[in-house]
Amino acid sequence: MSSSISTSSGLRDKPAYVAEMGRGLRAALPVMLGFVPFALLLGAQAAQKGLSPFEVPMMTGLNFGGGSEFAAIHLWTSPPHIALIVAMSFLVNSRHILMGAALAPYIRRLPRRRAFAALFFMCDESWAMSLADARARSASHISVPYYAGICAGLYLTWISMTTFGAAVGPTIGNVEQYGFDMAFTAVFLVLLRGMWKGVRASRPWLVSLVVAAATHIAVPGAWYVAAGACAGLLAALLWEPHDAA
Repeated sequence: MSSSISTSSGLRDKPAYVAEMGRGLRAALPVMLGFVPFALLLGAQAAQKGLSPFEVPMMTGLNFGGGSEFAAIHLWTSPPHIALIVAMSFLVNSRHILMGAALAPYIRRLPRRRAFAALFFMCDESWAMSLADARARSASHISVPYYAGICAGLYLTWISMTTFGAAVGPTIGNVEQYGFDMAFTAVFLVLLRGMWKGVRASRPWLVSLVVAAATHIAVPGAWYVAAGACAGLLAALLWEPHDAA
């Protein structure tokens, strides 16, 4: 696929843009399937907390962060403690700050408006898949239509299935009893395999894992998310000069 469609100029080549977007959508299909049980579960839990099938897609569409949405629903009361929910959502989503910083060099050619749109639709899966694709092509930028195809598939699946879960939640029962709660874990394992660059390069992952696990055991709440992310980033910064040498 021509590298020209990886930038904003690709909009002038509509057939190639559509084909590349389709490639992203096809690549996202397994992840979309993994989204379904979790989305149904979130929608059902939201309905049990009193959210309507109209309010659920508003939440999932405007926030689009599964972990923070589950945290918000878990903390939801009547009336809701807004400050606590906002703080916890920010904490869980804090990893997106580091993800956005890692993605920034790959979208620097985009106009600011399109770059902001790309960051809004960014989630763990679209971030990992687009970076893995760019590295596989030895490119200095992501393929925008490929990224758009991934984001479109994941975003629409998440919103539609959470809404469906809110509407039919009482009839489907608890999907965790079928083991569907392992879907996200399986998805992330596959994403990690796609970004694997050897044992040496994965040392920050191990540091992040150990710190996150220890924090999860020792500290209540979602602090383990920020702790693991910061520990992994610090480890990468400390090891990089030695690896380069």
